[in-house]
Amino acid sequence: MRPEPGQVLHFSEDPMIARFAPHVAATAQQAESYVWAVDWRNAPSYWFPRQCPRAMAWATARSSDEDRTLILGPGGGERVHAVEYGWLEAMRTVKLYAYRFDAARFRPFGTPAEPHAWVSEQSVLPLGPAEPVGDLFALLEEADIQLRVLPNLWPFWNAVVSSTLGFSGIRLRNAKPQDQRV
Repeated sequence: MRPEPGQVLHFSEDPMIARFAPHVAATAQQAESYVWAVDWRNAPSYWFPRQCPRAMAWATARSSDEDRTLILGPGGGERVHAVEYGWLEAMRTVKLYAYRFDAARFRPFGTPAEPHAWVSEQSVLPLGPAEPVGDLFALLEEADIQLRVLPNLWPFWNAVVSSTLGFSGIRLRNAKPQDQRV
């Protein structure tokens, strides 16, 4: 479930959104109102239930061989997404949908070299009805993304952010506390 050329996607558990209006997200670090979407590269970061905490790491041109081996692991591909055991059932049963948008209505958000999202300051209409995303485990497998299931995300996250790998953490406030291992 990725956007086609000239498109960006918005993932939601609500299949009935007809119009997307800019808003300040509850978790926003900025005061501006946006409609949020993602490109082809960032779509896999949203193949999760909305509230699911996840820590993600991937190899970049500047990633060391040591970090690739230590964090991604041998035979683990170029990308790993980690979740806690308590979220597996939600991942298996969530009904997730994707909305497609014309990318021309959006601008990149984040670092110029690697934006992590696309935003619009105007209301936008999807190009069509919401599309069921389907089996999240199958999507990750098809994309050659390792899914790591952990009792607690924080040891992994702490290793990732101090590494040379690219990384992203979403909804980490929903993870178990750092000192809780089981």
